[in-house]
Amino acid sequence: MTNPFPTFWLAFPLIRDFFAARFYPCMKKIVLAYSGGLDTSVLMSWIKDTYKAEVIGFCANIGQEEELKGLERKAKKTGASKIYIDDLQEEFAKDFIFPMIQAGAVYEGEYFLGTSIARPLIAKRMVEIAKAEGATAIAHGATGKGNDQVRFELTTAALAPELEIIAPWRDERFRAQFPGRAEMIAYCEEKQIPVQASAKKPFSMDRNLLHISYEAGILEDPWFDAGDLKYRDYFTTLSVFPEDAPDKPTYVELEFKDGNCIAVNGKELSPLGVMRTLNKLGGKHGVGRVDMVENRFVGMKSRGVYETPGGAILQFAHRQMESLTMDREVMHLRDSLIPKYATLVYNGFWYAPERLALQALVTESQQKVTGTVRVKLYKGGIHAAGRKSKFSLYRADVATMEADPSNAYNQDDATGFIRLNALRLKTGALRDKRR
Repeated sequence: MTNPFPTFWLAFPLIRDFFAARFYPCMKKIVLAYSGGLDTSVLMSWIKDTYKAEVIGFCANIGQEEELKGLERKAKKTGASKIYIDDLQEEFAKDFIFPMIQAGAVYEGEYFLGTSIARPLIAKRMVEIAKAEGATAIAHGATGKGNDQVRFELTTAALAPELEIIAPWRDERFRAQFPGRAEMIAYCEEKQIPVQASAKKPFSMDRNLLHISYEAGILEDPWFDAGDLKYRDYFTTLSVFPEDAPDKPTYVELEFKDGNCIAVNGKELSPLGVMRTLNKLGGKHGVGRVDMVENRFVGMKSRGVYETPGGAILQFAHRQMESLTMDREVMHLRDSLIPKYATLVYNGFWYAPERLALQALVTESQQKVTGTVRVKLYKGGIHAAGRKSKFSLYRADVATMEADPSNAYNQDDATGFIRLNALRLKTGALRDKRR
């Protein structure tokens, strides 16, 4: 921001501050991650009042399917000087979801990282807006107990270390004023902030193009069965329960090029188109449903329920394509790095040098992962139903258990192979016998 005060005013700080407060009350600019819900509406007003700042709202459309109509008017009525509402769905699919799928990343064997992978994109765009607007800080509504605070702030540290971070949930003043939702609702009524909220909420949700997550509330009891059919109206936003899926399976063909899906059932699609199509197909058959207790980065265990229909299909089919086309040692090397890669994404290190280095290895490993995979979707399951590729490393004449007139594989060679591999085992066993 251009300094509105001539240089000589710097010698008269009291006079300068008086005129600044009177005529330039919004000297500080803050970019806030804003959704229009109860929490961020309270944050918008509270930050503006507490920091005497100009607050710029940012809402990312990453496939959450929320009603964005009227959000700009609502944000300005709540106190925003401006709001950005950006459609980032294509970028999300192409530059974040697809590279992660290539890496085979699944956190702790179950979680497809739907929320984790969205946060660096949101933070990246907030940094871009802050730079364009001359803001000195970004703010978020992530709690002090969760992972999202780390993801937002590590991304900011990597891309714009000069920006200040404002995290009201880690501010004792904010927590004292808003110990619960009832106080937030009362605050909005007092300030005439337009929100639709109730004092009771059975759980919290976060949705995007890759998944929807449910946590907190009734899910804080790990013995609670979120798959009970009486809760089908609670946990079936993207997919049905397997019991409610069709009795007839659906077959889906996915075409890959260099490790990326480029077509579904013969129709060429963009990464966004692939995700939308697979979400619909997978949701119909109840695939990609996960209920797990995971280890948060901040140290606690947390229970989450997830629906990831399209991502589950894509992950499974991609692996099938790799099984046919990827060299064994390259695959095993990449596989050994999956836990590390997944943990980096989960913990918020998307822009860390180690993740970028791993991605370079992953990208190199995908050069021949090209071909077509057919899967069967049935009652919550994804089953392999065929795979083919011009880069296939599978040779029927080598793998066959029938007679091999071409002698492509000489079974006699296995004798020496086994003898050499057994040498150290025999040596160790003979040593132990002499004791």
